[in-house]
Amino acid sequence: MINEFSRTEMLLGGDGMGRLRDSAVVVFGIGGVGSHAAEALARCGVGCLVLVDNDVVSLTNINRQSIALHSTIGRPKTLVMKEKIADMCPDTLVITSEQFVLPHNLDALFESIMEQLPPSKSIACILDAIDTVTAKLALASYAREHGIPIIASMGTGNKLHPELLRISDISATSVCPLCRIMRKELKARDIRNLKVCWSPEQPLTPGPSGEDTGSRRATPGSISFVPPVAGLLMAGEIVRDICGIS
Repeated sequence: MINEFSRTEMLLGGDGMGRLRDSAVVVFGIGGVGSHAAEALARCGVGCLVLVDNDVVSLTNINRQSIALHSTIGRPKTLVMKEKIADMCPDTLVITSEQFVLPHNLDALFESIMEQLPPSKSIACILDAIDTVTAKLALASYAREHGIPIIASMGTGNKLHPELLRISDISATSVCPLCRIMRKELKARDIRNLKVCWSPEQPLTPGPSGEDTGSRRATPGSISFVPPVAGLLMAGEIVRDICGIS
């Protein structure tokens, strides 16, 4: 029977598609990385996607986010993503949460997610595409405590070379300022391993007009072809892991 996943099944096989259909992936952060990751996971046939983000689409998101259009400005990112997935893959179960992730609310958030998951679905992976270090550390700790696989996005801002992005354990990272902070904080929490998507590219320090001035800005510059590639790489890693493909 021909369906939206027919050509995917040619690569993953019926068993692989069955594993994806029975899996749930929790995507934290539906921005430049997370929106493209969620879309790719849906297009591969993941049976349930849980989308967590408290933000709304803004004008400055349009340069890189899958859900960002002039027509979606001001709308919750999770709901726009849910509608897009419904139009692509109507049988995919999408659960949304518009909470801001903090260490003290993570247990309650996952309890709510588990209550909404059907018995046939289990959480196969957490995809961390959040910007804040505190939230990333909380997710890494939760994943370790509950034995849930996790993959985390590191810094994609102020970078122009998507071909340098890669996936490895955080112990193998270098150059990336966020990786450096995360390595230190994870070690302090006795977390020795974390799968991450990162780049050894030295980040630019753009000025108000985009020139490299050597001064830091609180808000990083971004571009259409770096964060999406990170999201696609992470989605691919998750799909291969679920299907048992090396």
